[in-house]
Amino acid sequence: MKTGFFSLFNRAGAWILLLFLVTPALIAIPVSLTPKRFLSMPKDELSLRHFEKLFSSPEWMSSFFQSATIGISTSVLATALGTLCAIGLWRVSSKYSEVVRAFLLLPLIIPQIISAMAFYRLWIPMGIIDSYIGLILAHTILATPMVLITVSASLANFDPKLEQASKNLGASNWTTMRRVILPSVKPGVYAGALFAFILSWDEIVVTLFISKFSVYTLPRRMWNGIRENTDPTVAAAAVVLIAITILAFAFSAFMSRRSASDTKA
Repeated sequence: MKTGFFSLFNRAGAWILLLFLVTPALIAIPVSLTPKRFLSMPKDELSLRHFEKLFSSPEWMSSFFQSATIGISTSVLATALGTLCAIGLWRVSSKYSEVVRAFLLLPLIIPQIISAMAFYRLWIPMGIIDSYIGLILAHTILATPMVLITVSASLANFDPKLEQASKNLGASNWTTMRRVILPSVKPGVYAGALFAFILSWDEIVVTLFISKFSVYTLPRRMWNGIRENTDPTVAAAAVVLIAITILAFAFSAFMSRRSASDTKA
């Protein structure tokens, strides 16, 4: 009886916490449907005029394309680097590897404003300020630790005997990693790729420092839309961001579940 009560209490607490975290973001949905030209809650009628403006505006669509390009590129690079780092540190498995791991996790600890200032000072002499390469490299540095964490968590459940068996059967290190290790840690790789994409997709602090005119991502355009005026198109863009994030999480969950079922089979 007590176990059932505590289970029900935990579920209720989890749902309350989830609503507390998600509700502020969901406010963007009714605001995006207002018929007025300023940020407000709709009263008597709903309108899709701001979504129409969003998808018919060359500026907004250009920002969508730029954010998607940078996000996908960041996800690919961060996933490759983070996965290789996680596997390398897992194989070494010494006190020095933990020092290296702590160093690689520094981008998650250092405040983003400090990272933004560092990128700004470094990118200017390199000539990649306000460029796709500059933003992709900066976002990759920030996102790689997330991939390192998720893949390391998957490797914690990996049986080293499988690697030893593969080598005993004559497989090379590359073949072992490609056919034995990577299939076993696919859920961590998928989760890391998703988190890397979302970090780049939503990142604004570093973007404000190292992009000016040539690169104009969606979060930057939303920031300027709120700062310069109160255009509800910003709320419509926020709704699209939420929808894309939910779809990304759903795709990641599907791929992780599929990978887990294939591993069991």
